[in-house]
Amino acid sequence: MVEREKGPKFRQVVLDCTDVRALAEFYRRLLVWNYRPGDEVGAGDKDWLVLRNPDGGAQIAFQQVDRLPEASWPDAEPVPQQLHLDLTVDSVEELEVQHARVLELGGRLRYDRSGDPEEPLRVYADPAGHPFCVFVG
Repeated sequence: MVEREKGPKFRQVVLDCTDVRALAEFYRRLLVWNYRPGDEVGAGDKDWLVLRNPDGGAQIAFQQVDRLPEASWPDAEPVPQQLHLDLTVDSVEELEVQHARVLELGGRLRYDRSGDPEEPLRVYADPAGHPFCVFVG
């Protein structure tokens, strides 16, 4: 058996934002994840917060920055997206349920392909303007 080359372990995606608590709360509520101990609401002002994946996979962290231009996707100009998150649901019915949740939590619809028979999806901007997809997978 050939030994596999070992690289670093993937730990988390870090999103820059101008309001670290607001963006962390958006994703905490959307994904139904928990804060890393010490990062909970009421733990004081922080410029770095982490949400833990309850399934043990990669986490999402949030880093405070002074300013952040919003991605203009699907238009490449003036600010192209450099990264986006992919989230999946099991059915078109669940896609509809999550669509309502995303909007209620402050996300904004950027692109709707929910009627596509092969891969129904919607692309949103989170409150800081980062694009993310929710699709049936």
